[in-house]
Amino acid sequence: MFMLLVVSGAMISLSMGMRQSMGVFLGPVTAELGISAAAFSFSLALQNIVWGISQPFIGALADRYGARRVVFATAVVYAAGLLVMALSRGALALDAAGLLIGLGIAGTGFGVLIGVVARASPPEKRSQRIGTVAATGSLGTVVLAPLGQSLSAHYGWQAGLLAFAAVAGAMMLLSFFIREAPLAAPAQAPQRLATALGEAARHRGFVQMTVAYFACGFQLIFITTHLPAYLELCGVAPSVGAQALGVIGLCNTVGTYIFGQLGARYSNKRLLAFIYGTRTVLICVFLALPVTAASTLAFAAAMGFLWLGVAPLISGVIGRIFGLGHFNTLYGVAFFSHQLGSFAGAWLGGLAFTLTGNYALAWSALVAIGALAFVLQWTADDRPAAAARPALT
Repeated sequence: MFMLLVVSGAMISLSMGMRQSMGVFLGPVTAELGISAAAFSFSLALQNIVWGISQPFIGALADRYGARRVVFATAVVYAAGLLVMALSRGALALDAAGLLIGLGIAGTGFGVLIGVVARASPPEKRSQRIGTVAATGSLGTVVLAPLGQSLSAHYGWQAGLLAFAAVAGAMMLLSFFIREAPLAAPAQAPQRLATALGEAARHRGFVQMTVAYFACGFQLIFITTHLPAYLELCGVAPSVGAQALGVIGLCNTVGTYIFGQLGARYSNKRLLAFIYGTRTVLICVFLALPVTAASTLAFAAAMGFLWLGVAPLISGVIGRIFGLGHFNTLYGVAFFSHQLGSFAGAWLGGLAFTLTGNYALAWSALVAIGALAFVLQWTADDRPAAAARPALT
């Protein structure tokens, strides 16, 4: 089990670390290729939406054929996307790279590997172990972002992307060390995927949790995308924005681990509601106080602590309601909602600024959506679906 936790944590750290470090190539790529920042940003946005759309399908493949095969194949796709990006000579090639990288992240990130850890863990330790693995999600950025920046500055942005492709190659090798625990034989006939999806669509608690997950993506991606620009409008030095993102990453590691531990003792749905509600209160406090470097870093630390703590809790709710038979698929369905929120948070934030010249409308949307997420999650029904399912004869 220790080896599985190490391998899964390393894979997630590398996969997410590369994804979160793509911004370091924006300046060099746009300057050399003569494309706009918007064109480069669209290729990154494409990664997110392709990741979200493909996650349920990649999860279904892992449920059926095994995670090791799927992780290996998507690591190959990830490496191919980075190579295409390194060889790009225009916006169209960058978009093609974004599509491939999005598919790669879907198989090498949280969606599949959390399912592997969940299946290998007894119920009383599941949340703790998932929290431990998910906590590594920001650690890769600490190393890979400076690596990409340094290689790009000294040898060109292509060298940085080729190094990232080599990291994806290392993920292919790591996939061979994934050892999956077999599911216990069910007391009833195995449930078909179509039946499981229909049952999830009819389960009020799952639907409410999935809708609330949209708010999570909306809030977090808006902050990572637009906080530096907002700070500049408020007269805060641009370097503070970069520092804030670093603080978020470090505090996320601690917070995710702690919420994984708490999820083993307390109601996962209540903890999710607490995260959504507390994030929203923090946003209100941040906006009500004068925006300074100190207040920004304090806000970043508090938000970072609540950043990815949802991952082990969402997993816990899905496992409690539906079991683990189609875990990766159902997690992918919920995560698709998160990615729709991410796309909306990044795009609508920029649209609001373009139309109004400030971020007031966008911040108001963050507060309203966060409050709605709190209510939906607090009132969600997390009783197991099997309790209401008629026995097969």
